[in-house]
Amino acid sequence: MADKQKILIVDDDENIAELISLYLIKECFETRIVHDGESALVAFKSFEPDLILLDLMLPGIDGYQVCREIRKTHNTPIIMLSAKGEIFDKVLGLELGADDYMIKPFDSKELVARVKAVLRRYTAAPASPQTPGQTGEFVEYPDLIINMTNYSVVYMGQNIDMPPKEIELLYFLASSPNQVFTREQLLDNIWGYEYIGDTRTVDVHIKRLREKIHDHESWNIGTVWGIGYKFETHRQR
Repeated sequence: MADKQKILIVDDDENIAELISLYLIKECFETRIVHDGESALVAFKSFEPDLILLDLMLPGIDGYQVCREIRKTHNTPIIMLSAKGEIFDKVLGLELGADDYMIKPFDSKELVARVKAVLRRYTAAPASPQTPGQTGEFVEYPDLIINMTNYSVVYMGQNIDMPPKEIELLYFLASSPNQVFTREQLLDNIWGYEYIGDTRTVDVHIKRLREKIHDHESWNIGTVWGIGYKFETHRQR
């Protein structure tokens, strides 16, 4: 039997944390509960979770700082939980590296569905080192290979660590070079029914992509002001 996937639940509300745990255990996940930021960082190292459900309003170290610390060294998926529904809070959470953001109170079935959706993206095809001969579903440009078979990106000969959503967004754009996509189209194609979000989610992910892969003389991720984005290719002179 395969090992159960492990979920770390970080919430200072004991009742909410226990309720979330019960729902996840019912779905055959293994859970651990902690109630503050410092305990979350300790538990992250010892428990080695497959996913973290992270409340933002925590005593001591808040959820934003916990996310920031984890992202310094690990790509473990994080779903942020918060009673704060302002766009600023959502965008800040995504900029820090969260994979999804849910507003309290939330439906337990939706929470479980989002947990499963995020885990599918991380476990369906784990990244692995590339060999010169690419196989499967991929696109290739000078100094850039995006491979969806093993969810990997090779840029300037180096494997680049990216969450699945960034890889999916980059692949989608690069698969249709020079085609302009609106933010709404990108949100619908990449996040789909699993995510009800603001179009600024797309801007955040584009910003993170540009921090990891820079404009090349043969291609770049272009902004079409007032419309959206495109993967732009250039003819070599």
